[in-house]
Amino acid sequence: MTRRALFAALCAGVIVLIALAGPLLTDRSPTAQAGNALLAPSPEHPLGTDVVGRDVLARVLHGGLAVVALSAGATVLAGAAGLALGVLTGLAGRRTGELAVRAVDVLGVVPPLLVMLLLATGFPAGDLAVLVAVALVSLPFSVRVVRAATQQVAGSGFVDIARARGDGQWRILRHDIVPNILRPVLAETGLRLSASIHLTATAGFLGLGAGAPAPNWGRMVGENAVGFALTPWPFLAPALLLVVFAVSVNLLADELGRALGVRS
Repeated sequence: MTRRALFAALCAGVIVLIALAGPLLTDRSPTAQAGNALLAPSPEHPLGTDVVGRDVLARVLHGGLAVVALSAGATVLAGAAGLALGVLTGLAGRRTGELAVRAVDVLGVVPPLLVMLLLATGFPAGDLAVLVAVALVSLPFSVRVVRAATQQVAGSGFVDIARARGDGQWRILRHDIVPNILRPVLAETGLRLSASIHLTATAGFLGLGAGAPAPNWGRMVGENAVGFALTPWPFLAPALLLVVFAVSVNLLADELGRALGVRS
């Protein structure tokens, strides 16, 4: 692992730790008004207060879990569905596979935010709409990568040998195809996670997902942009965490792709 990748892994790990353990590090409520709006940092409020008067540090420590959980959940959901559909379309006949991929590609041409808005009307819970929308937007890319890898492996010599010795389709799938498509699948998963972070943060910025006053780094950026000139920390603290997290994951995805010999 290169120094750049090691540093990116350290940054991403620290941010994930903040997101998971952050609520345990403060006894302040992230939703209660703790003082006047837009107070400057002080011993009582290390990062000041936001536009409503809530403690920024408490909201930062509580607000990362939504971003990390939704991004990871959407990536896993899209990866699992993409693996299943990609393998099936890769092993199907040419016409059937092409028709299936074209149907899935429809999701790729619809703007992600439009998908989120449409789903938000049907899922009152909010975060579920973001999770499903991000997964659906990511699905076409996963399907295409898995399908191409499956077709390459299925046309190779050792799969023909497995068929010649009488192995069934399920055994060939488990022992010969899936293990040999893991490299491009893992590399694609890293890129999907990076994209999911961007989409999840954008959804929070626009107020989609669980409603206020629930803390969310993306929502905090949107809420506090109007007070940036008075005190920047309510805006900068979540924004910096989001940027560092997204860039770190993207660098790790690139490093993973190079290590696995897969072009991103």
